Amino acid sequence: MSTAVKSSPMGLTVLSLLHFKPLHPYGMQRLLKQWGKDQVVNVGQRTGLYRTIDRLLTAGLIAVRETGRDQQYPERTVYELTEAGRQTTRTWLLDMLRSPKQEFPEFPVALSNLMLLTPDEIVEALAARLASVRGTRAALERALAETAESGVPRVALLETEYSLTVARAEVGWLESVIADLRSGALAWSAEELLAVAAASEAQTP
Repeated sequence: MSTAVKSSPMGLTVLSLLHFKPLHPYGMQRLLKQWGKDQVVNVGQRTGLYRTIDRLLTAGLIAVRETGRDQQYPERTVYELTEAGRQTTRTWLLDMLRSPKQEFPEFPVALSNLMLLTPDEIVEALAARLASVRGTRAALERALAETAESGVPRVALLETEYSLTVARAEVGWLESVIADLRSGALAWSAEELLAVAAASEAQTP
């Protein structure tokens, strides 16, 4: 019998992998990297993967298929999908596709507090970010081209397409903000910010 468990990107990924065949954690991690899924799911630390597996196991969404050992590797537990896991995979997948969820990444938080810095400091920081995002964009473009040339169907590359679209959009936005900061089109003063805050406070009942 399965128990209720909250959906998560890693949880969905593990369940999806087990749709194809039973796997042990190392095999899951290796496949995720081979298929380029480490661009959308953090598999760098195996601890998170093991925690997810334990959670899915407790919920009855996966089960132990076998535990084996050979001379080259330590003991490895192979997991398989249960029927409840198969149904839950579809439920989670459809829900994630249909319903955008409010997430709280760091960058928007930093943007909401930019007035604590000078324009020059912001330009320097955003220029560094721009260089990084340009690198990400180039890496995604290469990965997409190489994977497509290898015959992988497009449906298996949609998350890379999405990440590339986001990276391209961020590059364009960062370039425009940096240009406005340098030209003075984007400017503010402490007095202006205090006046806005005071006006807002006066309107509060």
